[in-house]
Parts: sequence; C-alpha cells; structure tokens
Amino acid sequence: MDHAAALDLSLDAAALTARLVDFPSVSGTEGPLADAIETALRALPHLTVDRHGNNVVARTNLGRAERVVLAGHIDTVPIADNVPSRLDGDGVLWGCGTSDMKAGVAVQLRVAATVPEPNRDLTFVFYDNEEVSAHLNGLGHVAEAHPDWLAGDFAILLEPSDAEVEGGCQGTLRVILRFEGERAHSARSWMGSNAIHAVAPALARLAAYEPRRPVIDGLQYHEGLNAVRVGGGVANNVIPDECTLTVNFRYAPDRSAEDALAHVREVFEGCGVTEMTVDDHSGGALPGLSHPAAAAFMEAVGGHARPKFGWTDVARFSALGVPAVNYGPGDPLYAHKRDEHVVVDRIHRCEERLRAWLTA
Repeated sequence: MDHAAALDLSLDAAALTARLVDFPSVSGTEGPLADAIETALRALPHLTVDRHGNNVVARTNLGRAERVVLAGHIDTVPIADNVPSRLDGDGVLWGCGTSDMKAGVAVQLRVAATVPEPNRDLTFVFYDNEEVSAHLNGLGHVAEAHPDWLAGDFAILLEPSDAEVEGGCQGTLRVILRFEGERAHSARSWMGSNAIHAVAPALARLAAYEPRRPVIDGLQYHEGLNAVRVGGGVANNVIPDECTLTVNFRYAPDRSAEDALAHVREVFEGCGVTEMTVDDHSGGALPGLSHPAAAAFMEAVGGHARPKFGWTDVARFSALGVPAVNYGPGDPLYAHKRDEHVVVDRIHRCEERLRAWLTA
C-alpha cells in the first residue's frame, strides 16, 4: 500500500482516527507515518512545512497578533492484538492509539486542513518517540535543534484528557537512597549491622509525610512522596551490608526542579542515608490559564479545568516560555491498555470546539 497517498484529510475526524490507528507507528517505526503526514500537509497551500527527523512542523504565517501551537506525538506503545481499529454500534472506536493519542492527532490534522485563515497564527507539531526514553523524544529534539519552530504564545497538547482541559503538569523526581551496614552471619547478627533495618527511619519519614496541595491558577495540585522500590539482601543467612530505597516525588509546578531536589534532601536529612542518586527528573509546567489566549480557549471549550497530575510534554513548552495545557478527546484511563478506545463523540467535540475558538 502507498501509505503516503493514503492519508486523506477530507475524512471526518473519527474516520481519520481509524485510518491513523490502522497505520502502525510503534515508537521507533514512525517514519512512514511521518512521511504520510508531511505529504498531506505539503498539499495545503496555506501552510509552511518543515521536517526534522520523523518530526513534522507546519505553520501558518498570517501576521496574527498571537500564535498557538497544537502538538501531538504520532507513536504508540506496542500493539497488543488491537489493530486494525474497530468501530462498534455504540459509537466507540477501539484500537491501539485510539486514546493515546491518534484521536488527538486526527483533530490536529483536521484543523490544519479545514481552518486556512484562523484568527490566530497556528503551528502544528507532529513528533515521534514520546512513549519511550526521554532522550529519544522528538519534541525535545526539535526544541534543541529548531526552538524557533516551537515559538508561540500558548500551546495545546492533544494528549488524552477526555475532552476537558487539564492545566500544566506536575514534575516527577526519582531518587535512589543508599544505606550501608556491615555484613555478618545471621546466627551472629550482633557482629554486623543490618542495612535493611537502616531503611526504617526513612520509611517512617515517608509514612508521616504530609503532601502539599497548592492552588495554582485556580487548580489544586496534590503532591506525593512515595517509596516505589526497595532492594537489598545477600542470602537467607547473611546480614546485608547494603540496601537501596527508590523514592518518587510528584511535585506541583510552582516548584522548580532545584527546589524539588532540595526538598527531598531535606525530608531525608538525619535518616542515615549514605548516598542519594538522582535516577530521573523532569520538571513540571505551570498551567498558564491566566494568559489571554488560555482564557479565551477556556471560554470557548467550556467545562472546568482540571490539574494534570501526571507528566506530559507541556513541560517542554513551559521550559521554552510557552504556557500550555492538555486537551484531547481520548480518555487517559484507557491509554496503553489492550482494550484502548475512544468515544467518537469526544473526537468531534474537540474538533468543533477548537474550530469555533480559532474562527470566532
């Protein structure tokens, strides 16, 4: 099949979603889909199209007072016997990527094709490798190589949010705490020092931890500091001389990455930690709902904004100085699941509300 010729942007958003789902693009294999998207967008005379790797960026250049970025990743998690797509009689489309996030990508493509003269200049970003390691993320690669391509006053990431606005995102910090002891035979335990027992003060500190619930732009975030893994032990008759405790801190976007790390160090001060290693760290993103473009967007789409408790690529836009929100038709509860699906009505709702906002 000639994939590049098969991406028809005149299809309605739900049918286009099905076509995208039937176009496999597991992380690392997005090249053919990127080709198809680039070909389809280059056929639209009102857009300027650029490409970096398997990342496609298209822009209007109408000289409007504001520029809005609509972004979405084109990769999916591995297929779990859930391709091709299937539309049931209740208006639900099933298949890998329906929720996360080919329904959102379909909405992007439909807006790109059907709104040639928006009231704000638009940038459409389609990027690869979001579902895998952060260093492979295509949006990050574009931000590093061509930050000017992502310039804007406001950004919308069409990640699944069940057609409700989710503002910003929380940061995530993962640290590994190391505790030392002295190895000994368990029959003569007093001759050693148990490193697993040494973890107890840190666990007690975690059990007693009171998370902050700050309100930012009217949204209440809920932080969390939790142990997620414990590693230790030599043999069933040996007192262990080393133990590790992995802790994940999900923090509100009013903290900087530096503040978050300093807070975690403070929490475990005096707990006998031998060494603390940062295993992973991605900062959060402020919701930016006070920005005029964001306020107009909220008025157009209706509903009540919710905080985003997980981490998404809105953080990359925030780092570039572009306030961003998550708004997409998929339900995040079904992302990555074997029974992944999207309600067709949500796809149409997102497209209609975006079009109304961009043409009012």
